[in-house]
Amino acid sequence: MNTKYLLAGAFWMVWVNITAQTDSLQSQRLDDVTVTAHPSGMLRMGGAENGMKMGQAELFKAACCNLGESFTTNPSVDVNYSDATTGAKQIKLLGLSGTYVQMLTENLPNFRGAAAPYALDYVPGPWMHSIQVSKGASSVRNGYESITGQIDIEYLKPDDEQGATANLYGNTLSRFEANADGNIHLDEHLSTEVLLHYQDDWGHHDENHDGFLDQPNVQQYNLQNRWKWRGDRYLFHGGFSLLKEDRDGGQTHHTSPNNHHLYNIGVETHRYEAYMKHAFILNPEHGTNIALMANTSLHQMDATYGQKTYSVDEKNAYAQLMFETNFTEQHNLSAGFSFNHDYLTQDEHETTPGIYAQYTYNLHEKLIAMAGLRADHSSLYGTFVTPRLHLKYTPADFVTLRLSAGKGYRTVHALAENTYLLSSGRTLLIDPLEQEQAWNYGISTAFYIPLFGKTLKLNAEYYHTHFHQQAIIDYDTAPSILHITNLAGRSYSNTFQVDATYPLFDGLDLTAAYRFNDVKTTYGGRLMEKPLTSRYKGLVTLSYKTPLELWQFDLTLQLNGGGRLPQTLVASPTSFHSYEQLNFQVTRWFRHFSIYAGGENLTGFRQKQIILNAEDPWSSTFDPTLVWGPVHGALGYVGIRINIGKL
Repeated sequence: MNTKYLLAGAFWMVWVNITAQTDSLQSQRLDDVTVTAHPSGMLRMGGAENGMKMGQAELFKAACCNLGESFTTNPSVDVNYSDATTGAKQIKLLGLSGTYVQMLTENLPNFRGAAAPYALDYVPGPWMHSIQVSKGASSVRNGYESITGQIDIEYLKPDDEQGATANLYGNTLSRFEANADGNIHLDEHLSTEVLLHYQDDWGHHDENHDGFLDQPNVQQYNLQNRWKWRGDRYLFHGGFSLLKEDRDGGQTHHTSPNNHHLYNIGVETHRYEAYMKHAFILNPEHGTNIALMANTSLHQMDATYGQKTYSVDEKNAYAQLMFETNFTEQHNLSAGFSFNHDYLTQDEHETTPGIYAQYTYNLHEKLIAMAGLRADHSSLYGTFVTPRLHLKYTPADFVTLRLSAGKGYRTVHALAENTYLLSSGRTLLIDPLEQEQAWNYGISTAFYIPLFGKTLKLNAEYYHTHFHQQAIIDYDTAPSILHITNLAGRSYSNTFQVDATYPLFDGLDLTAAYRFNDVKTTYGGRLMEKPLTSRYKGLVTLSYKTPLELWQFDLTLQLNGGGRLPQTLVASPTSFHSYEQLNFQVTRWFRHFSIYAGGENLTGFRQKQIILNAEDPWSSTFDPTLVWGPVHGALGYVGIRINIGKL
């Protein structure tokens, strides 16, 4: 039986079952009423930096199978496929690629280099406690790499309320996931936690009948073990994780008669991580402490793209020693030393020690000024200095103003970070690349306006990013060549966003947002709009919970603006048009579990020509990297979250 119909039938049976039980379950709950307070799913950060914190209440508004699918309801972050064959995805923030967003896991830099193309799939959604997204040049404490912002992932904690949970998920594109987590408090000081994840995409879907899988078949095993010890003056947090993933894509068995063999894509990945944190509290009254944090990773990948192969054995080590104290309630100082080592090959490695200091002045939360400066010495590029400044001013309870300015640097690992380009038939040229450098400036305002007895939250912001040095992927200068080269001219992005949140009535929250992107780069001496980038985005989300919080309904509508397509040898349009996407989910909450079901891309829109010259994948005009829209149509899904309870 077709998997699509099987899962659709399962979805229907679950829906009928939970609907039939509604009245009886509600009456049972009335005998033992429990009053609970659910924090808002998305909260604005309270410090000097501009950003949002997405809690589990926000993540549960969608299936949220992994980090990449967690930003469905976020107006600031876009997630798009990088190509139509490998399933690689990338974040876009402030109109720019996710390589300019520093990825952190619990304040430790992570997912660098070869891990970047598929990193969004390496963090299962049920493992996450929250996601913190900050925009613009962020704090110097975490390094010099943040240019457009930071994304910090907080996992579930070993010392959370003791117990275990499980999550099962399946969709109509033949995807199945199973997740489980459990923690045990061994004594009053020591606790441990295990996180498990399994994913299997086994279908061979080709909706546009071009002979290629719309997305690869993926099988992933993921394990993490975490420990925490808490004393009066000393805290320890550490653990390790293991990941194995296989991706298989390319042509289906119904290949073109002009080809003698199939064009296959295979990516096999093994990733190992370990981390530790030590905190020594010297003076609790002044918040004086010393902390040592470190993590290390080994990322092994063997990939095949048709007749091309690429292998990498990347090693990374990072450590930070930090001192922090509050001189008074108004004055805070943070200073420290950091060390980072990246090793990809014998000819591609870098060691970078650095020092930093950051001063924060806080005048009763009315005025916050945070100034930071760090100096780093790269074994490749020498010494460089990173200044950053953040200001927050709250003249009244109903308005907040933020300003930010700062510089960022980034070392480019061109092939490791863009392995999906090997799937193209074009010739790939990579020049010796300079260290990327960019300034970012931002201004934002937040208003809290009383309206009809409720509060309208209104936010407006503008960010400008200007590159002094940048590695660009030039699609246009020579249509038969993909050229990764240094910027020779201007490159910048201007982003303006306005968003509003308002509770229409008890239980129903509305969020609406609009963002305009002006992103241009010099290609072959011409300042041009960056290709495959939407000029604007509109977003509307509605979330409703019934009075007893037994049912929850979530709807998200996106309008993605058109943009420029690069020049190719194959006759094709020079631009793409706008398109809409609609997602919907309904959740039924029970005492110890919840059932959720929904659909994604319910408008059914998908990019018609995902791959150029798909009938001849061995030619120089074959190109699956020009993806600007959805690669598959509507899908349905169903899942269950189970709270197993105390172990």
